Amino acid sequence: MTADWNACLRVAGVAAVTFGIVVGAGCERRPPAPAPVGPAAARSSPVASASPVSSSSSATPAAAEKVPAAQPAAPHEVHDDQYDISKMDFKPGPAKLSNERHTGPFASGSSLSTDGVVKPLVPDPVKEVHLDTTHKVIDLAPGVKFTAWTFGDQVPGPIIRARVGDRIKFSMTNRSDEHAPGLEISPPMMHSMDFHAAMVSPTDKYRSIAPGQTIDFEFTANYPGVYMYHCGTPMVLEHIASGMYGMVIVEPANGYPTKVDHEFAVVQSEFYTRLDPRHRKLDGVPLYVLDTERVRTKAPTFTVFNGRYNGLVDHPFEAKPGERVRLFLLNIGPSNTSSFHVVGTIFDRVWLEGNPDNQLRGSQTVLLGSSNSAIVEFIVPEAGTYTMVDHHFANASQGAVGLLVAGPAQPGLEGEHHNIPATGAPTDPVAVNGKLAFESKCLACHSIGGGDKLGPDLYNVTKRQSDAWLTRWLKSPEDMLKTDPDAKKLLEKYKVPMPNQNLTNKDIKEFIAYFKWSDEHLRPANEQQPAPAGPGTTKPPGQTLSGQQGLVRPSGPPEAQSMQMRHPNEANERTKGKGK
Repeated sequence: MTADWNACLRVAGVAAVTFGIVVGAGCERRPPAPAPVGPAAARSSPVASASPVSSSSSATPAAAEKVPAAQPAAPHEVHDDQYDISKMDFKPGPAKLSNERHTGPFASGSSLSTDGVVKPLVPDPVKEVHLDTTHKVIDLAPGVKFTAWTFGDQVPGPIIRARVGDRIKFSMTNRSDEHAPGLEISPPMMHSMDFHAAMVSPTDKYRSIAPGQTIDFEFTANYPGVYMYHCGTPMVLEHIASGMYGMVIVEPANGYPTKVDHEFAVVQSEFYTRLDPRHRKLDGVPLYVLDTERVRTKAPTFTVFNGRYNGLVDHPFEAKPGERVRLFLLNIGPSNTSSFHVVGTIFDRVWLEGNPDNQLRGSQTVLLGSSNSAIVEFIVPEAGTYTMVDHHFANASQGAVGLLVAGPAQPGLEGEHHNIPATGAPTDPVAVNGKLAFESKCLACHSIGGGDKLGPDLYNVTKRQSDAWLTRWLKSPEDMLKTDPDAKKLLEKYKVPMPNQNLTNKDIKEFIAYFKWSDEHLRPANEQQPAPAGPGTTKPPGQTLSGQQGLVRPSGPPEAQSMQMRHPNEANERTKGKGK
């Protein structure tokens, strides 16, 4: 009995020890603490290791911070809530209206950026912002001069950058009655300002003012984000479609949770154009005006980044391999959505509406409705040219394309994207339409004066073939391949059949007009692209850009205005004191 009892005790002891080990091991495997939310969540996530240099004075490297496990708050403990409305300012004071006209620069303020390279945050807690409304002609696309309405005399208007808690002191004169001698672009009219970043009475602050009047008001930035501003005067649709919009960046009170090497802004917008029914011209180039019927159908003629067809192709952003880039994105609309994508990388972070509390990780594309925004960050993985594009490719074909160039050019590697300029810009509007269609549909297979590609070089095609032959070829290439000997020779040489592009008679007329213009005016030099043209017959595709110093007007009364091209240095002298 004793031996049996001892054996039983030994077995029980082993079992007890085993149970203790299992239980002990289980105790060590505690469930993970609840994930932190809000800014802590953003800070707790690691970022890629580049050696970033902050372009914002408040940026903080996310990887350098360690967030302790969440602890239950004591009953008496009070957390600092950045959204505590009791600490927000809802009493900005009344707006002031006067007949005292601004006569200096159309835009000024240290917090302003006038192009896509965003300036660092200015630490001053009070930001004075002065943006006047003007009517002017902008170079919307090569050969397309558009009669725009503007804030700060550019489209889009200057970027305003502030921080939560900053006070914005805003002033605006309606200067739509100041026009070039002998050229009233459009009649003077009422305008207003609507800041999506503000929490104010719209009936007081956003009222329309007459030409010559000035409105002043203030507001405090209560919420972080990337916001739109625009003219709110009816018809709002037409005022926005004419160019009256811009971006406001409001950083969190403690800055962004990450460091970056570069900060750029991309503002997407739509234009609805038609030839001026009064047949006016500027410098021999026909003017285009807002198509007030088309704008109601949501069928734009151009969809662009930063106010210019291919503007960010002609003047790309620049970074280096391994660097971290932050893009501030805003889709103006006024009516369509954007599906923003950067070819060759993945968005490490997406902050919807520009607020780090609204975070996504590892995103390929950002979908933005009209007036929606986001901040995206990504690493540039290696040297190359990265295409920024609206993945609604109908929009890309209308100009919503840009480039980010990283590192030196790579010999033998040519970037591919929509709307590469094939030639300079014709002055004939029919030929301009043909050029834009050619760049959208044909450049993958053809050049004009740059040599054969998948298909033949089309330089001098109107001297090799008649208009009737080209019309049949463009209308129904598959039928011509059955019977036409020249078409058969093309297929035998290039091996790839010409696809049917389903072109209308109007499309074909525009293509042939462009081919004729090219054959008459181009002077190809080897295989240089875009091929140069004869003196005075064209402008380079990116010679003038909306929102860039180049096409400017001097300040002063209407009789002193001029639409002449001025040297950039002269423009700098005129605009001293403006946000750059």
